[in-house]
Amino acid sequence: MVRGLYTAYTGMIQQQNRLDVVSNNLANATTVGFKKEGSTSQAFDEVLTIKIKDASTNYLDLPVGNMSLGVKVGETYTDYTQGSFKQTENTFDVAIAGDGFFSISYTSKNGVESTMYTRDGSFTLTSDGYLVTKDGDYVLGQDGPINIPTEASVAIDEEGRIFADGEYVDSFAIADFEDYNYLAKFGESMYRAVDGATQKEPSNAKTYQGYLEMSNVNVVSEMVEMITISRAYESNQKLITSIDETLEKAVTLGQL
Repeated sequence: MVRGLYTAYTGMIQQQNRLDVVSNNLANATTVGFKKEGSTSQAFDEVLTIKIKDASTNYLDLPVGNMSLGVKVGETYTDYTQGSFKQTENTFDVAIAGDGFFSISYTSKNGVESTMYTRDGSFTLTSDGYLVTKDGDYVLGQDGPINIPTEASVAIDEEGRIFADGEYVDSFAIADFEDYNYLAKFGESMYRAVDGATQKEPSNAKTYQGYLEMSNVNVVSEMVEMITISRAYESNQKLITSIDETLEKAVTLGQL
């Protein structure tokens, strides 16, 4: 194995992974409640290089030092910083300012119900008065799925309390967590709590009716990152080409 070829190859794999992450961020730059992702890289564990079957050392296996095998793909992480607000003036559009997530009753294709969490507050009201997401999943309040009289005038205050014609109906079940590393992304802008997730009480979130929290992706920054990735990928590609040409010349000279 030519070490340079392998090292350049691992570099290309890492840059491809970074490009996938950036491309997904750009594709969701206008997705309500989307939180951008980033990627990390790790060094392969160094291995002890040993000289074997070498007559100059009387065929004794002797260590000659440590050797790194390049870079490997690390973890993908989520940036939960606050996105900008967009005013819609729609009655059932709600944005969260601060930490926390709306609780959603999600039903899988197999009919299994579970609780998901999202920052996407673009809700609608069904004909029977249930507040649902754009995919039809129930929005949870303190007493379960939120149900609002369909003909009533609805107001939502900063504490997440919902009023219909001035009468209290329910409050959003806004959940926050001690450590967001225990949240796994589900779809574009929903999250599920994995084993070890601990809810934090109380949440400091405030809700704003008639607004939506947009994606926290900065398109300019992501485009600059994409250019940087492309140049790094091309550098590794050129290195492989140079090594390949060198090997070809060495083989040609060896045949003379």
